[in-house]
Amino acid sequence: MNKLGILTKSIWVFHFASAACNNCDIEILDVLTPRFDAERFGIKLVASIKHADAMLVSGIITRKTAPMLKEIYSMAPKPLAVIAFGSCASSQGMFKDSCMRTVPVDEMIPVDAYIPGCPPRPEAIIDGIVKVMKKLNGEL
Repeated sequence: MNKLGILTKSIWVFHFASAACNNCDIEILDVLTPRFDAERFGIKLVASIKHADAMLVSGIITRKTAPMLKEIYSMAPKPLAVIAFGSCASSQGMFKDSCMRTVPVDEMIPVDAYIPGCPPRPEAIIDGIVKVMKKLNGEL
């Protein structure tokens, strides 16, 4: 257990895909395949935010997804690590001047880590989540 009371030997991640172009989703699936084997680090993708230790947010936050993001974040058990995944979630990427976007993820909910790239490589995804685990454990 760390100082926040979270057991960080493994981390369960909930993926919130907000208006993504699907490239980030494909890279997340790559991380789960035997080639990269994210489960060896204790990283497991879960279907419910109520079982998650971390939330992975990909895509730009649109007017339709903004209320859902806030509601899902409010339902999550605290403390929850939030990871902005990809260029769209981090800086709105190529959709920065789009009429449908609202604000970046870190202006809606607190973000603990950023994984840059369009789309991020599986190695970067694993590295980012392992760093979040170390941060939660008080090692960083």
